[in-house]
Amino acid sequence: MEIIISNSNGVAIYEQIKNQIKSKIITNELQVGEQLPSIRALAKDLRCSVITTKNAYEELEKEGYVKTIPAKGIYVAPINHELAREEELKKLENLLDNVLQLAKINNIKKEEIIKMLNILDEETN
Repeated sequence: MEIIISNSNGVAIYEQIKNQIKSKIITNELQVGEQLPSIRALAKDLRCSVITTKNAYEELEKEGYVKTIPAKGIYVAPINHELAREEELKKLENLLDNVLQLAKINNIKKEEIIKMLNILDEETN
C-alpha cells in the first residue's frame, strides 16, 4: 500500500496516513475485508513511530472505515460509500466557505478564485 508522507505540508503525519487510507477505501482501491498492514509494519514502511500509525488506525476505526479483529489484524470495514462521500462533500463545503469569506475580506472576486482553482487543478493532473 503506497502512502506518501510530507513533512512540509503542515498536516500531522497520522492525519496524512488516515486521509490516504480513507481515500483508498472510498475509491475501492482497498476492498472490504482486505487486511491492512499491522501497526508495526506500516510504521516501519513509512519510517514513522508506531504511535503515529496506531493513531491513524484508531481514527479510521472511530470513523467506521476499518475494523480491528483481536489477534487477527486490521481490516477494511464495509462502509456506505454514499454516506462517506457525503461527509467528504460537507468538509469540502466548509473549506470553500472559508475560502469565500477570506476572499470577501480581501476583495477577491469569485472569478479570480475559479481561475486559481483551475490553475491548481492543472498542476495536479
